[in-house]
Amino acid sequence: MLKAENIHKSFDSLQVLKGVDVEIAKSEVVAIAGKSGAGKTTLLQILGTLDRADEGRVEINGVEVSLLKGDDLATFRNRHIGFVFQFHQLLPEFSALENVMLPALIAKTSHSEAEKRAKELLDFLNLSERLKHKPSQLSGGEKQRVAVARALINNPDIIFADEPSGSLDTVQKEELHSLFHRLRNEMAQTFVIVTHDMSLAGSADRVIYMKDGVVDTTL
Repeated sequence: MLKAENIHKSFDSLQVLKGVDVEIAKSEVVAIAGKSGAGKTTLLQILGTLDRADEGRVEINGVEVSLLKGDDLATFRNRHIGFVFQFHQLLPEFSALENVMLPALIAKTSHSEAEKRAKELLDFLNLSERLKHKPSQLSGGEKQRVAVARALINNPDIIFADEPSGSLDTVQKEELHSLFHRLRNEMAQTFVIVTHDMSLAGSADRVIYMKDGVVDTTL
């Protein structure tokens, strides 16, 4: 599904990633864990095509995404990758339904088909009573489930999640953890999750531990 080789990344004189190799299999839930400053989020952004490595290559489903640029990169990201962020990144002026539909509309899906798919996902995530609610009218857990539905709308190959449970309470965290595994089991969805939450990391199929810009193989 995903293969990254010899990933290096520096910001000015600070070397953040120092030759990272990662492989993710289809339908795998993988956590990337480690202390602050270990390079977790930088690695996630490069794997998810939000940033470029200084050196190395990233391949997703046979496509070397590290070579894509401009519109080709944006199109690939829209159609093949989903994102879930700590603070949801929902558009406040749009309803839950409209937020979920947006990536599908960008992908030139018809309005009727995008709306049908978004309603199906929101129903699957037990949000069918919240379709017309704006983010300010939703709980933290509900907003994160809307964000997950938005990530799923274009049937992505892989979903990247950056501290997805960081703003949730204990009950909401447990619900989100269960949801990721339900999506893996029922939709064969692949997840790569950056987290400080060791309960989330512990529930993953596999944990990649980062330390000082490299994968820590001693753990």
